Amino acid sequence: MSNRMNNQNFQKAVELINKSSSILITTHTKGDGDAAGCCVAMNETLSTLGKKTQILFLSPLPDWYAFLFDKPAPVLGKDLSKDQLSQNKFDLIIIVDTNSNSQLPGFEEYLKQADTPVLVIDHHATSDGLGNVELVDSTAAAASAVVLDLLRFARWPITPKIAQALFVGIATDTGWFHFGNTTSRCLRDCADLIDAGASPVDIYRRIYQTFTPQRFKLMTAMQDTLELHFDGRYASQFLTLQDFKTTGAKYEDTENLIDQCQRIGSVVVAALFVELKDGRIRCSLRSRGAVDVCKIARQFDGGGHTAAAGAYLPGPLDNAKKLILDAVKSQLI
Repeated sequence: MSNRMNNQNFQKAVELINKSSSILITTHTKGDGDAAGCCVAMNETLSTLGKKTQILFLSPLPDWYAFLFDKPAPVLGKDLSKDQLSQNKFDLIIIVDTNSNSQLPGFEEYLKQADTPVLVIDHHATSDGLGNVELVDSTAAAASAVVLDLLRFARWPITPKIAQALFVGIATDTGWFHFGNTTSRCLRDCADLIDAGASPVDIYRRIYQTFTPQRFKLMTAMQDTLELHFDGRYASQFLTLQDFKTTGAKYEDTENLIDQCQRIGSVVVAALFVELKDGRIRCSLRSRGAVDVCKIARQFDGGGHTAAAGAYLPGPLDNAKKLILDAVKSQLI
């Protein structure tokens, strides 16, 4: 669905939640601020409603989102095995900020085997139709905005903790309100969240001004790899396994680093390639609008938005770089 859902969609979601007692909440791998914010907001809401809840991440969450949680949520394959997950009995699974199997590595198998209703809350155009009930609004700046609409519809309380979590989701998915998805709607939503207890000053400091020395060194290593193509309109950068070893940084530390090269005035599309231990290359893509990076990502079974997308590519690094260079070229020239 490409715009705000009608009341019938929300009513179906409320009814599904009301008749459930044990609920699993999860999101895409490489969780970001929107994913974390949605998970926390839904967990707090459902707990208040008397539901038994469990948040599950599919990969470690960046450290700078830890302040949102009372205690760390388990990570599949690290804190909770697939066998242990299968032994748990849930009567509802809520998937936030994705509707794609490719974004649920290790969990998609459980999802197919589990005879459990699924509620999807998302804002991406890319969809595998995973939900029995789906709240999908591709005009929303973040999945957190869709969660906020659900809470408003159901008249469930928006506590300061929930407001903080949803503000994080919207603020990070809009690049702290400088991406093209920054609309009057999302700013009005954020104003409401501030009124409900969110503190933008505190949130900004916790997310953007808490770099570890290791992450800062990783950013420096990345900047040294900058390559410009097509009269400076396409910028590419990369990070190797050795970079992580040398700096002591973690894979999660790459979040938002791609935004650095967009400070260059000529750049309209950017790519960051990250070498993974399994030999694949994670490619993050950003655009100022002239290039549809979601279209590029879809060529490699990835997805996202017109201005922000990603995909996993076969290695080696030079191969991945050429694949994206050719795809960008087809749109720029």
